[in-house]
Amino acid sequence: MNFFQGLFSNTIFISAASGWLIAQILKTVIHLYFTKTFVAERLVGSGGMPSSHSATVCALCTATSYEYGSDSFEFAICLIVALIVMYDAMGVRRETGIQASLLNNIIETFSEMGHSEFDATEKLKEFVGHTPLQVVVGAILGILIATGIHYLV
Repeated sequence: MNFFQGLFSNTIFISAASGWLIAQILKTVIHLYFTKTFVAERLVGSGGMPSSHSATVCALCTATSYEYGSDSFEFAICLIVALIVMYDAMGVRRETGIQASLLNNIIETFSEMGHSEFDATEKLKEFVGHTPLQVVVGAILGILIATGIHYLV
């Protein structure tokens, strides 16, 4: 069996990749619905509803529990990594997005005041982290996806 055949028959990988892909598509559709604007960056970008990071790691964790059991070291590793990723998404990365938004506003204000050393055309990325609700929805989505794949495959 070659590498790609093995990879694409691996339900743990398929669950995690599907969690990411479905969350990114939902994130893009939700953004389109609320802003009435299609932003292609939402298909691969971070931040927004639902959290694709949470969907990915929770799908990975759930699929691993189905494959190896909740008493396995594989599941323990996945669970710890999932908790770290979700905590980081709500903490440091969310604060980074809030700071970027504030800095963008400051730069725009100084630029409007005629300070040429500030360039308001290149904004800092504000969609970086997640609210707790975005993380929870992503986590539930990932668990549902992995459960569906487990029972369908």
